[in-house]
Amino acid sequence: MPAVMPETRYAKAPDGVHIAYQVVGSGPFDLIFANSWCSHVEFLWSRPAAVRFYEELSSFCRLILFDKRGVGLSDPIAGVPTMEDRMGDMCAVLDAVGSQRAALLGTSEGACACIVFAATYPQRTSAMVVFSPFVVGMADEECPWAWTSEFWDLFREAMENSWGTPDGSGVEFCTPSLIGDPTARDWYAHYWRSAATPGAALAQLEVNTEIDIRPVLATVRVPTLVLHRTDEQWVNVNYGRYTAAHIPGATLVELAGTDHYPWEQNADEVVGQIEEFLTGARRERDDDRVLATVLFTDIVESTERASEVGDRSWRELLDAHDEMVRRQLERFSGNEVKSTGDGFLATFDGPARGIRCALAISDGARRLGIGVRAGLHTGELERRGDDVGGIAVHIGSRVAALAQADEVLVSSTVKDLVAGSRIEFADRGEHALKGVPGTWRLFVVVA
Repeated sequence: MPAVMPETRYAKAPDGVHIAYQVVGSGPFDLIFANSWCSHVEFLWSRPAAVRFYEELSSFCRLILFDKRGVGLSDPIAGVPTMEDRMGDMCAVLDAVGSQRAALLGTSEGACACIVFAATYPQRTSAMVVFSPFVVGMADEECPWAWTSEFWDLFREAMENSWGTPDGSGVEFCTPSLIGDPTARDWYAHYWRSAATPGAALAQLEVNTEIDIRPVLATVRVPTLVLHRTDEQWVNVNYGRYTAAHIPGATLVELAGTDHYPWEQNADEVVGQIEEFLTGARRERDDDRVLATVLFTDIVESTERASEVGDRSWRELLDAHDEMVRRQLERFSGNEVKSTGDGFLATFDGPARGIRCALAISDGARRLGIGVRAGLHTGELERRGDDVGGIAVHIGSRVAALAQADEVLVSSTVKDLVAGSRIEFADRGEHALKGVPGTWRLFVVVA
């Protein structure tokens, strides 16, 4: 289950429109996620909260992500997708990944698509979870708590004036827990710009005012969980209560919080509820995340060297290398996570020990006549049995990949944490790490 962004692929809908999708994990059943009205499957991987949400979901299923037509990386279209289009897109993605039957997860407007899909294709739907379901677009006597025409007018004006800007990021309304966080405001502004142009977003908005799937709710015949944060400001909790009351046998769980996006607030509880509903139990996650230093090592040009010396000699050299690395890990109190064939992944509870171990491994490799590159990063790791995961592991791997033979390369986080240790560094400048937001300043250890 990778922390790195998975490959984006394309499914072709019946009318020829290409739908961007990703697959995360390889669990025992499929879960397809229909995101809200605008999305961008790749840009969301630059939001750590979303990455953790995806990682947790994909720990118990095969998670399928996609952008509906007209937004994100899917084909642009004239006008906006109908609900029939939305169902066709979901079918195309499921067909592309070889899924005959899947659980559905939908948020906001995406919840509507899931509900109609489940009612139309019960044979392809094992269960459904909807989060903050936007099932009716305009208030009336039956649903006086829904959005009003006055609200829509204000929203439309705000989008016209500030779509894709920090002021138009929607943080105040959609994610009140992030008020006062300028980084979040900037990220969401960038996200919306990436997901849709102002014109496309406004067109989507107009269609959302016409949403009304209330007659469909009573026709759903699959196990359904409705999740909603009780104090949400954007799509208030009455939407969730109404949905649960009108889908036969549906379960409603109200969660604490104010935010509209499932990954931004008490996301562990959101995932726990989904996992328990879909699998029958939730795993304990206490103490599964720790701060640690991750070390990646790798033999440089191992394939070429193996060809030079032959299989038997290479095997003997690898055995000597592995024995040497394990001696150094024991010497510096490192924890071997796994061997990667011609390298190692290890963790340390202190970055200085990790650096000194990497230097010792590099020296030992030179004595064996081989070159080793090493990279280190310190961050929060997620324990997964004997393995570790999380964005920090991905960063450590990317740092190691940029190291040269006999080099120990570290992130600025590691350098800052060993201040006063007398370990010296040379600045290697700023680098973009694939799948990681922003740029990272790296330093090579001066032996």
